[in-house]
Amino acid sequence: MSTSNITVFMPSVLTLIGIPGLETVQCWIGIPLCVMYLIAIIGNSMLLIIIRSECSLHEPMYIFVGMLGVTDIALATTIMPKMLGIFWFRVPDIYFDSCLLQMWLIHTFQCIESGLLLAMAVDRYVAICYPLRHAVIFTHRLVTQIGAVVTLRAAFLVAPCLILIKFRFQFYHTTIISHSYCEHMAIVKLAASDVRVNKIYGLFVAFTVAVFDLTFITLSYAQIFSTVFRLPHKEARLKAFNTCIAHICVFLPFYLLAFFSFFTHRFGAHVPPYIHILFSSLYLLVPPFLNPLVYGAKTKQIRIHLVKMLYS
Repeated sequence: MSTSNITVFMPSVLTLIGIPGLETVQCWIGIPLCVMYLIAIIGNSMLLIIIRSECSLHEPMYIFVGMLGVTDIALATTIMPKMLGIFWFRVPDIYFDSCLLQMWLIHTFQCIESGLLLAMAVDRYVAICYPLRHAVIFTHRLVTQIGAVVTLRAAFLVAPCLILIKFRFQFYHTTIISHSYCEHMAIVKLAASDVRVNKIYGLFVAFTVAVFDLTFITLSYAQIFSTVFRLPHKEARLKAFNTCIAHICVFLPFYLLAFFSFFTHRFGAHVPPYIHILFSSLYLLVPPFLNPLVYGAKTKQIRIHLVKMLYS
């Protein structure tokens, strides 16, 4: 690695400083984050075991919940070990290529989660608005194809972000990342080159995924609530609402935290860095933490099998 007094040429190692301004209390911040991580891993693992072992749960909605559980485990595990290494063991260094891999995995899993939330919303739309056709439309083959398309869409959309950084940038202002994990814009800001192409493509991916998915999720639930209000029986309305509320409790925190993190990174010059980094970390940990709690508590079939499993 050759250096000058201004730039660093092709650094092999980067340094993550954690949460800027809160370095002295990071060890304490790591405790609740670690608890959330353990609950996310244990909760999602139990969901997967229940869904896989119970034949009655081999339906599209629960298969999507299982896919979401796998994504949540992978997303949380991508960031937490390194983050806790920074907070507890003062190990801030990360290889440049490892940092790029972490960045690609994080944003890929985020895109997959967004796609799965859209698939679940469409599944509920068909189940409630066209109940007699649901089993014909949402076959196991279609569910598998949706899972594959969502995964491939995420992988191919995020991959150019990695390639643009790897092959466009040679000189960097610094090797210190003011973040607790390798995030796209946090790495791009280190470059001593023109970063407009990277910023534009990052915006394109964010709006392609978030705006497209959120628009169709909103339209799906608008149609669902319109249909539910017209149902003649109170029990049927309550059952439909109960199912929808579980999904809304999952996707609302995901998108609210996502938009906060996204806009703060680009336009939040007056937001203190520690606020931004804390919310960015929560953005990746809250959905994996909440999903098993929400689906375990709000979904009757999963709750029954969970109690049965715990008793046995």
